Amino acid sequence: MEGIQGMNDLGRVVEADRAHVWHHLAQHKAFETADPRVIVEGKGIRVWDAKGKEYIDAVSGGVWTVNVGYGRESIADAVRDQLVKMNYFAGAAGSVPGALFAEKLITKMPGLTRVYYSNSGSEANEKVYKMVRQISARHHGGKKWKILYRDRDYHGTTIAALASGGQDERSSQYGPFPEGFVRVPHCLEYRKQWDVENYGERAADAIEEVILREGPDTVGAIVLEPVTAGGGVIVPPKGYWERVQEICKKYDILLHIDEVVCGMGRAGAWFGYQLYGIKPDFVTMAKGVASGYAAISCTVTTERVFDMFKDDASDPMSYFRDISTFGGCTSGPAAALENMRIIEDEDLIGNTVAMGERCLNNLSALMEKHKVIGDVRGKGLFLGAELVADRQTKEPVAEKLAAQVVAECGAQGVIIGVTNRSLPGFNNTLCLAPALIATPDNIDEITGAIDVALTRVFG
Repeated sequence: MEGIQGMNDLGRVVEADRAHVWHHLAQHKAFETADPRVIVEGKGIRVWDAKGKEYIDAVSGGVWTVNVGYGRESIADAVRDQLVKMNYFAGAAGSVPGALFAEKLITKMPGLTRVYYSNSGSEANEKVYKMVRQISARHHGGKKWKILYRDRDYHGTTIAALASGGQDERSSQYGPFPEGFVRVPHCLEYRKQWDVENYGERAADAIEEVILREGPDTVGAIVLEPVTAGGGVIVPPKGYWERVQEICKKYDILLHIDEVVCGMGRAGAWFGYQLYGIKPDFVTMAKGVASGYAAISCTVTTERVFDMFKDDASDPMSYFRDISTFGGCTSGPAAALENMRIIEDEDLIGNTVAMGERCLNNLSALMEKHKVIGDVRGKGLFLGAELVADRQTKEPVAEKLAAQVVAECGAQGVIIGVTNRSLPGFNNTLCLAPALIATPDNIDEITGAIDVALTRVFG
């Protein structure tokens, strides 16, 4: 393949990797007898490893990031040109791409006005938590300091972000955690917690029950994914978001929407919350903001929130006393500007809606064929298929069998995902998030590989 030269040199790379690199989310014992995977090139929706094997990437870089696909020279050129001119200055000062991307971003987010830069989704969410705590201290006399989060949602990998995460296997062994983060129930209707007709409203009412238990004067904010990602690709039921917003307004609770996965077109709109008429106070994003071409995340707020940090210039503790070192890198917003141009000019959101519908239909057809599929769900090019041992009881398949399906797809040259170290006993949902450039043939190849894999594993 093009760009793969000198396999002997790549052999050295693999050995260096084995000897010195600590991989994410990986048990390294296996690398004592097998080579670690080293990805060496990507083009469009495909990648190649050090052995020359070609894959179609149905998870956009493994963690739902490379939204516009691989090999985008125009993004690389934009980053290179910006770095030569001005690569970095601390975020206490501004930059040309930082100002221009913030201006462009806000045009896609009516009602929001301010952009705070950092370099990861975890950090972007932590900024909100700090803002909420500072608002509590300065405007509520220390009250309204608690932050609600939802079972199965994920908001990052730092200690505070894990404290606000509803995936117990992610946070296990990393405590003790800071106080003030309080869990509310998930809203996955497939795994009903209440036998009611309007499940969405009932799931939202469960949030109000937690607020009343904790005391409304203690709760300052709630953080929610518009569509739950790693917790099982959960699309909220009808009526859920309307009721959530009513509850937040009733108790003066700030609404924080985590768009780290759903943002930048992934769910079939610029942001997932826009599919549900949500009016947030905070929106956080990372991953697809620059499609992995540079590290960048954003914490976006309303002017009302922003004004709470400049109301008393005579008070040296009144402003947001925070900094993100690499929030001052200009490569991030430079890449993000070009990334957004590509999404607009190529109508990738329109393509996402069309290809998402095709993929969901294909998965539904597989569900008719394979009884091991208990449920299919998703929005845009963000989809899941939950595997069960029994459709009546909804008993999840064994985790090792779900992982085997992923391996069988990989053997066919298709990389898919599965819920991983998330929920004890429920790491059983296959996850798909191909690049927004996916074609009908790409979608059919992905679901075709799943069909073969399910047959091989379950018969």
